[in-house]
Amino acid sequence: MDVPMELSRILITEFGDQQVIFLREKAGQRSFPILIGTGEALAIDRRLKGVETPRPMTHELLANVIEALGGTIDHIVINDIRNHTFIATLHIRRGTETIAVDSRPSDAIALGVAFETPIYVAEHVLDNVLNDGSSAEERIELLRRRLDMLRQRIGELAHRLDDEDFVQQAPKTVLDEYRRQLAEMKVEYDAIDRVLKKLG
Repeated sequence: MDVPMELSRILITEFGDQQVIFLREKAGQRSFPILIGTGEALAIDRRLKGVETPRPMTHELLANVIEALGGTIDHIVINDIRNHTFIATLHIRRGTETIAVDSRPSDAIALGVAFETPIYVAEHVLDNVLNDGSSAEERIELLRRRLDMLRQRIGELAHRLDDEDFVQQAPKTVLDEYRRQLAEMKVEYDAIDRVLKKLG
């Protein structure tokens, strides 16, 4: 059974090669993150905001090719997870025919997000990511690593925003984005810190 999901959040940080998107169950409370590349994250964010580029970027190009061939992006299914890697299928409709294409979830979502394409996740994938069998010690260690990473990124970002020369020269949109990222990371840091303190 495939569960209807929606893209609930995209978290892009300047530091690091991986970004995070969050999928949330439409008719329930289940949600989970997917790590994706910076290029795909920026493409999703750009297409969500309807930002146009002078020339078609990769995902715009592929969407244009699908449309030029008479197809439409019908729906996306994240149907498996192998070695901690999500497997997705992009379903393209052309007339009465539906074509299934193997895809990374990030690419499928980047293609479909501009058209509000339905996203589904197989029930067994949800079960896997929400009950991955990790021990309490392993989960605590992951939280500690995440806390360390956030501490470093918060320090780097705060240092940049404290640099008067940078603040005077940077565009307002850049400064606003840095402040937004900093605020989000501080909220996440405080939440993880509280959990770890409760766990001792």
